Amino acid sequence: MRKKAVNTLQYIFFLGIGIFLLWWSASQLSEENKQHLTDTLKSANYWLILPVMGMLLISHYSRALRWRILIRPLGYQPSVTYTFIATLLGYFFNLLFPRLGEVMKCTILAKHEKIPADKLIGTMITERACDFICLVLVILITVLIQFDNINQYASVQLNNVLYDADGHFKIYKIVVAGMIVATVAVVMFFLAKIFSSSSFIQKAKQLLKGIWQGVSSIRHMENKWLFIFHTIFIWTIYLLSIRVGLYTMEAVSQLGLKACFAILSFGSIAMLATQGGIGAYQYTIQKLLPLYEIAEGPALGFGWILWITQTGIIIFTGIVCLILLPIINQNKYEIPGENK
Repeated sequence: MRKKAVNTLQYIFFLGIGIFLLWWSASQLSEENKQHLTDTLKSANYWLILPVMGMLLISHYSRALRWRILIRPLGYQPSVTYTFIATLLGYFFNLLFPRLGEVMKCTILAKHEKIPADKLIGTMITERACDFICLVLVILITVLIQFDNINQYASVQLNNVLYDADGHFKIYKIVVAGMIVATVAVVMFFLAKIFSSSSFIQKAKQLLKGIWQGVSSIRHMENKWLFIFHTIFIWTIYLLSIRVGLYTMEAVSQLGLKACFAILSFGSIAMLATQGGIGAYQYTIQKLLPLYEIAEGPALGFGWILWITQTGIIIFTGIVCLILLPIINQNKYEIPGENK
């Protein structure tokens, strides 16, 4: 009962942050940008959302195939159908409660393919570790291919922090920031030593150990090159889906690959910030695209379109899978000729 209450409060908290960010994003717009937002949303080509959804669905299918590659060394051969359904439902349930998707994904496949759930959880750690590495690589590529643009933006932000309105260097801010970082590091170190036997510290160590084991296990994996292919393919589809999505709005249609990498990098981080990325994703795109000379109004509108597209395909396929799963189960266990 207590765990359910904590999960519910956590869900409400992150959802509340998302709603606050949505309100904050709109409230910060000038009247001109608000008009731009309204105009761009009205003139957007929403039919182009369909091919973007199709591309995302293909990436989810590729993710299911990649998961099967991880499961095979365990001695099990789950069907593509159930693996794909479990993958889609994992995304769907993640929208409802944080981390529920990972649990449901493993539970559904374990139930229908008779695979121990704890073994499937190990494969999930490997998947998450690989996706984390891919995200880091995408961020590095983003920085490398547009270093001047990002460096200029970072320099402006850094100058705002280090200098006052009269151009005087504010050394005290660096000293205070350094002291805060050092204090936090020292406190965390001693807390980790003092509570080394606590369940939280043990879980954190176990998580880091699991990530390392998951990454290192790829070397001994069967069809590891196929696994790597699916990993690259998934993230390439993510990138291309953003590129196609740009054509939905005339205001952003001229943006190229550099902007797509930036949207994929910072948008992926924003999706983790709040429940389902609501609010955080739109706000991130709103603040990111002005780097590419896009007004905040159209930028916010495009953030909404991308978020609706990504979330819409998850909700739609999740509901379809919930409807189809009992039907597929009935056909699977039906005895041929029984009803004749």
